Amino acid sequence: MDIRFVSSNVYKIREVEAILGTVGVRVVAAPIKIEEIQTEDVQRLVRDKVLKAFDRIGRPVFVEHTGLHLPGLNGLPGGLTQIFWDRLQADSFASLVGNLGSPIVTAKTVIGYCDSRTIRYFEGEVAGTVPPTPAGTREFQWDCVFIPDGYTQTFAELGDKKNEISMRRKALDQFAAFIRAGK
Repeated sequence: MDIRFVSSNVYKIREVEAILGTVGVRVVAAPIKIEEIQTEDVQRLVRDKVLKAFDRIGRPVFVEHTGLHLPGLNGLPGGLTQIFWDRLQADSFASLVGNLGSPIVTAKTVIGYCDSRTIRYFEGEVAGTVPPTPAGTREFQWDCVFIPDGYTQTFAELGDKKNEISMRRKALDQFAAFIRAGK
C-alpha cells in the first residue's frame, strides 16, 4: 500500500520510511512545507497541518508532530518545540534544562491522517532525561539531548536502534495497524 507523508524534514521521512516499510507500507514523500500554527495544543496543531496537507495533496495523507514536554517548564515546549530548538540549539537547551533542577522529559509524537471523510490521530510517547551535555550527532534536531528511560545513550548515539523504541515508532505502529485493518 502507498500512502503520502507530508514533511520537509528528510530525517523524519527516512525514519517513517524505515518503520512503515517493515509492515508493507510504501511511504510516498511529499516534501512540501506546511506552515504550522503556533500553539501548545499539539492535537490542534496536527489537525490544522493535516487539513492543509490534504487541501494541497487532494488524497489521503498523513503528517506528524513530535515535541518535548518538560515538567520543569509546565509541559513546554510541547507544540512549540521547533521554536525552542531553533532559538536554543543543543548546548543552550541542555543548559536550560540543567538549570530547571530536573532533567525529566517526555517525547511525544502525534500523527494525523486525513482521507477527506475523517481525521484520525495516533500517539506515541517515550519518557527520558536530558543529559548535562549533548551527545552524538546533531543532525536530527534534539536527538542529541534525549536519553530514553532504560538507556544510557541519547537517541543520536543509538542510531537505528532508535527506530525500534521511539515515540514515532509507537505512533506509527498504531497507524500501521489502522491501515492494515482497512481503515
